[in-house]
Amino acid sequence: MIEAGIIGGAGYTAGELIRILLNHPDANLNFVYSTSQPGKPLHSIHQDLIGETELQFTNMINKDADVVFLCLGHGNSKKFLDENQFSQNTKIVDLSTDFRMKSDKHNFIYGLPELNKKKIESANFIANPGCFATAITLAILPLAEKELLKDDVHVNAVTGATGAGTSLSGTTHFTWRDNNFSAYKSFEHQHLNEIGQTVNQLQSGEGGNIFFIPNRGNFSRGIHATAYTKFSGNLEDARKIYKDYYKNAAFTFLTDGELHLKQVVNTNKCLLRLQKFGDNLLITSVIDNLLKGASGQAVHNMNLMFGLEEKMGLNLKASYF
Repeated sequence: MIEAGIIGGAGYTAGELIRILLNHPDANLNFVYSTSQPGKPLHSIHQDLIGETELQFTNMINKDADVVFLCLGHGNSKKFLDENQFSQNTKIVDLSTDFRMKSDKHNFIYGLPELNKKKIESANFIANPGCFATAITLAILPLAEKELLKDDVHVNAVTGATGAGTSLSGTTHFTWRDNNFSAYKSFEHQHLNEIGQTVNQLQSGEGGNIFFIPNRGNFSRGIHATAYTKFSGNLEDARKIYKDYYKNAAFTFLTDGELHLKQVVNTNKCLLRLQKFGDNLLITSVIDNLLKGASGQAVHNMNLMFGLEEKMGLNLKASYF
């Protein structure tokens, strides 16, 4: 049994991790660390857990846990690891941005299983990808692997309110989000760096730019992304490239039908659709930002690191209604 701990237990991604780990057949949720909620039951914050567990938040850590998930605010994971030592056998999965960019100063592996599965299987430290980065990278990975991203890629993506975390701001209040829609951080969103890094890992030589416009939607969870770029082949050529790339992927699937969020919300799936318009290939990608874009992917990485079947504990079902 894998003894798992969570650092920063009061947020959305921690809540999803708690739900998954409580039902994971090969993991035991050993502790949930929170500086703001110690001594309180988990269900005082994650209220759907009433009757599911009597575990309480704690301000103590188990330094010998088999795996620790860091669900801290961006910039705080590095600080926490500098101040707290775990066993040399403890594996770390960080859900912040702190270790996503490759550096000689750390040995974290970028945890996108569709890209780095073999490296993840032998890794001790995983940098879990960002939610937008996951949806967009999965949309273009097969093209990068064939070195076909030579022209600009134009991306428009919409995320739900949970993508902003639990901290309130002027753009997360219900009265602002309801019946509303807006773009933000156009062409400069922080996830562009990790998307570019991934493309460069697969594709040598000069490629085009990635122009990304992120949007805030008036729904709770999910990401709907569209990306288009020049593609000289026909639609069947593109479909073969994508089917070949994702033939062994546990959670990423190509489909012919129109995509919408209810197909993936509350699951760890990414669904992709290809369309050809003139000399442009349009790729639509949909994921749940809290699962495939965060906690579900983190548990997928844990499964790989511990030699478990990839889907263990992640057979989550979408709900249309």
